[in-house]
Amino acid sequence: MIRRISLIAIVAVACAGCGGGLKTALERLLDARRLAADLRVQFTSVVDSGNRAVMSDRDDVAAAAAREAEQTTQLVQKDVDALKPLLADLGYSDEARLLEEFQHQFSDYRALDTDILGLAVENTNLKAQRLSFGPAQQAADAFSAALDPIARSVPAQAPWRVASLASTAVAAVREIQVLQAPHIGEADDATMTNLEQRMMTAEGVARDALRTMASLLPAESARVTAATAALDSFMSVNAEIVKLSRRNSNVRSLALSLGQKRTLTAKCEETLRSLQDALEQRDMSGGTR
Repeated sequence: MIRRISLIAIVAVACAGCGGGLKTALERLLDARRLAADLRVQFTSVVDSGNRAVMSDRDDVAAAAAREAEQTTQLVQKDVDALKPLLADLGYSDEARLLEEFQHQFSDYRALDTDILGLAVENTNLKAQRLSFGPAQQAADAFSAALDPIARSVPAQAPWRVASLASTAVAAVREIQVLQAPHIGEADDATMTNLEQRMMTAEGVARDALRTMASLLPAESARVTAATAALDSFMSVNAEIVKLSRRNSNVRSLALSLGQKRTLTAKCEETLRSLQDALEQRDMSGGTR
């Protein structure tokens, strides 16, 4: 009788141990599925935040989106770090291989996205555009206004010559303004160089006109000097526009996002989808359905 009771107790303990083992395996499988699902969600959030940073036309919004992308990147890494040992404990070699593949892909993605976000928050093309529409426009108008009283005070014997010089100088400045927009939107260095050369030529025309006016109107030297200062002010703003435009941060970040980033994103998403599908096919015994 005692031996029978002992045997029953041993069997009961063994069954309890087996039951506990099956429950642990099931819990681990469920945890792995949860982590894989969260990994896809967090990766999608990283991509979305990065895209918002690139597309934003405000520095503060772009910077906030970039910070969000970096924070979510840490959550992706956290899920990877938690899932990796779990798959090893479960003996899921296929899933472990997929996770490792994603790690390599995500490493490439992070390196590229770091460059993209760094460019996006600079917003140099948008800053150049704001300068062109604001301070540059105001400086050009100030130059035109500085020439107006000179033209009106010309001696009767040569009004047409001075008026022509004034019109030529203003037209040259307006030409530079027109060239700013294509320069800001251009991605090709050679094309930008050509636009800058045209700007320099137009500047030369304006300065030659001012010098000729000064020689024709010695009594108006103060006003010509003021007009020259206004031209200097305009060209200073133009130089800043060209510098920002040359950096091309918005153009470059958008090009990278639509090119290399899109390719890497698709690869990461495909690997994560395969990982999640593989885990969904597992049953509680560790096999596949």
